[in-house]
Amino acid sequence: MTYDVFLSFRGEDTRFNFTDHLHSNLTRKGIRTFIDDGLKRGEEISPALLRAIEESKISIIVFSENYASSKWCLDELVKILESKETREQIVWPVFYKVNPSDVRHQRGSFGQALADYECEFKDDMEKVQRWRRSLTKAANLSGWCFINGHESKFIDNIVEAISLQVLNHAHLNVAKYPVGIESRVREIDKLLGVGGNDVRMVGIWGTGGIGKTTIAKAVYNSIAHMFEGSCFLDDVRERSMPYGGLGKLQSILLSEILGVKEVEVTNVDKGINMIKKMLNGKKLLLVLDDVNHLDQLNKLVGRSDWFGSGSRIVLTTRDKHLLIAHQVNLIYEVEKLDHYESLKLFASWNSFSRNGHLKDDYAKLANDVVDYADGLPLALMVLGSHLCGRSIDQWKYALDGYRRVPNREIQEILKISYNALEDAVKEVFLDIAFFYKGLGEDFVIQMLEGCDLNPKYDLEVLVEKALINITERGCIWMHDLIQEMGKEVVRQESPTEPGKRSRLWFHEDVYHVLTENTGTDKIKGIMVKLPAGLESDEVCLNSESFSKMKNLRLFINHNARLSGEVDYLPNELRLLRWPEYPSQSLPANFNPKKLVRLALPRSRILRLDLEFKSLKFINVEHSKFLRKTPDFSGVPNLEKLNLKYCTSLVELHPSAGFLHKLVNLSLTGCRSLTLFPRIVNLKSLLLLDLYGCISLENFPEIKGKMESLKYLDLSKTSIKELPSSSIQHFTRLRELNLIACENLTNLPCSIYELKHLEKISVVKCSQLVSFPKMAKSEDSRSAESLVTLQGGNLAFPKLSRFYVGGSSLSDIGGFLLTLDCMTALTRLDLSGSNFVSLPVCINNFVNLNELWLVSCKRLREIPDLPHALQILDVSDCLSLERVSKLSNLLERSISGKGNSEVVQLS
Repeated sequence: MTYDVFLSFRGEDTRFNFTDHLHSNLTRKGIRTFIDDGLKRGEEISPALLRAIEESKISIIVFSENYASSKWCLDELVKILESKETREQIVWPVFYKVNPSDVRHQRGSFGQALADYECEFKDDMEKVQRWRRSLTKAANLSGWCFINGHESKFIDNIVEAISLQVLNHAHLNVAKYPVGIESRVREIDKLLGVGGNDVRMVGIWGTGGIGKTTIAKAVYNSIAHMFEGSCFLDDVRERSMPYGGLGKLQSILLSEILGVKEVEVTNVDKGINMIKKMLNGKKLLLVLDDVNHLDQLNKLVGRSDWFGSGSRIVLTTRDKHLLIAHQVNLIYEVEKLDHYESLKLFASWNSFSRNGHLKDDYAKLANDVVDYADGLPLALMVLGSHLCGRSIDQWKYALDGYRRVPNREIQEILKISYNALEDAVKEVFLDIAFFYKGLGEDFVIQMLEGCDLNPKYDLEVLVEKALINITERGCIWMHDLIQEMGKEVVRQESPTEPGKRSRLWFHEDVYHVLTENTGTDKIKGIMVKLPAGLESDEVCLNSESFSKMKNLRLFINHNARLSGEVDYLPNELRLLRWPEYPSQSLPANFNPKKLVRLALPRSRILRLDLEFKSLKFINVEHSKFLRKTPDFSGVPNLEKLNLKYCTSLVELHPSAGFLHKLVNLSLTGCRSLTLFPRIVNLKSLLLLDLYGCISLENFPEIKGKMESLKYLDLSKTSIKELPSSSIQHFTRLRELNLIACENLTNLPCSIYELKHLEKISVVKCSQLVSFPKMAKSEDSRSAESLVTLQGGNLAFPKLSRFYVGGSSLSDIGGFLLTLDCMTALTRLDLSGSNFVSLPVCINNFVNLNELWLVSCKRLREIPDLPHALQILDVSDCLSLERVSKLSNLLERSISGKGNSEVVQLS
């Protein structure tokens, strides 16, 4: 808008008295006012005057005695009322020494003027009727009437009302550098749907400093002119806290909407009724910025029926649940700035930039700053203004300092959300900030439950407060600066003595506490993570290192070499992760009844004596001195057991066969293992990995079905056979790996009962000469035989990957004919086979897209290939002379067509 006010008046009546005084007072108030002063009059209203009306927020019509005797004034009036309808312009009439009724009904001087026009325009009576309708409509509007009295006071009242209206509709200052605002405003505009007749509430949600208020201001500026009244209530959280704060906000809301100086609200409940009564029926735009309590919404914007049709209410908050509780279903989650936007915003604040671009010597450091801020506009603004004008060295020092002790201004904003949490939720937040960021949700829930917390509820609260988010891959994530805020909260627990803090993370603090024995019962968790270059440094412990940490729940060592005998570990531990654990056994007095996870990879442990009933996870992989496992009856809740590459392990304790909650059992590379216990109750077991157990000759005896088992790996073992009585229990098995089982001579017929098998690998099983015969009426794949097999004994109907390379299987073609996976098979490996011609039946596998024939040294001819084939590898096929229709495959490879065909012929 070019003008705040347009003045319409009859010059000969009021130009040098009332209207002149009104214009002067408005101008002194800083209100941009248009007055027709010097425009040449003519028969038609001038285009300049029409533009002035259109480009004004408010029109004031001064009805005086001879107003209607001016056709120019009447045309102005028509145009003003048209702008009121089409542009929602505010129109106020002033009845200066005339009766509003005379204007409304065209009596007196107004009646005489219109009667004269009827004679003058008897051929265009519509023009006169339009003037009459406009006079009636304008006279029905609320305005001011002056007959006699103090004219100066009358003018003051008009100017005050206009001042309030102009201020209320003034554009809000959005941001010094509004980078990235426009695209986000467009997204919110879609949700608002301004122009519809419904009453709509829209939430703008996000973490502190993400730009919610800035975006809300930009939204307000872009649409406020489209409403009868508007109000932007900022800092609702802060302003509602003092006694009577909500009542004061109600008063401000009413005053700004109604355009009066102050509406007195004596108490909040009366204020509710006043809002409902005084604003009902009005088309309004309300913005409540930074709401944090449901009571604020209930007292200020209540229900949709408080306001007139077409109204829009915008709410900004850090708490998504608050919006949900108030039944706000349209919620925009503010996106952080991308790298380009972040760099542009940061550069805008810096005196070394030219047109938003930094000089070359500052560009690299600017990228470091942008990475540190990670798209948070608040951080970019604070850092940009702080670093403005400083040298490169000062930039480096500042950034290094912020990584150690975060910027206070940024932290105070972010900490608002943390301060609003319940104590139990604060504990979960801090544990995530220190220990669990980036880890899987299921793992985090398991550990937090082990610490007697309520993570499923608490995590939801943290998500709703925009303090964490859960990625599409199910990992817990948190903005780096929010994580730093959490660490700073803990640092402030004891700024000078780390041993008195609840959590330790910074490697120098950890080193100090462990070597100087300054730990206390305040410590709940320790993370040992040395920076690059310090991993080889040895940290020497002593018997007293953990003695004072009675409440230690988490000890997580990532990469430090901790040496020395450990005589004491706290019984409150829930997670103990200690690679290269230096002692041969856990302390004799160690009895952690709530320990959930025990991870001692590459340890010097000789034995494990476990009576830990809460334990769910054991990892002692690469513990090369471990010879025997413990009696697992003391850990009945065990879910994962990792004994990979325990090369001295000879046997698994018989109790392992009774772990009914065990899901994952891995003994990869246990080359000394000779005895595997009888499996009696492993009903939850999903994965059994015995890869590389080269001394294991006998497959374990199975009692009872194992319906959960999906992955079985017996590769590189010395087993000679798979007992039929055992195999038949794997009713849900999907993958069976028997790679390099050189002593395996046969497979049982019961293998065909594994109807869910998707992958079989018998690569390099040199003693395996054939698959067992199926009990079928005939071996041919005729249509007739296919019919007879429906519902019968199908051979691997779901098999998609079949690896038989390097085996001694005879009549591979005949065996392939017996398979019932003609449409399922996508990958076939026959490498190292001794056939001369590829079996014709290969073409029957219509969806086969990979065929591997590496080192088939006798192979001379390849007949027709399946149309879906994308990869054919015939490397080292020294005798190969002919490949039928190879040209078709090559054409598909060369043409591109979105495929990735590979033909390897070397």
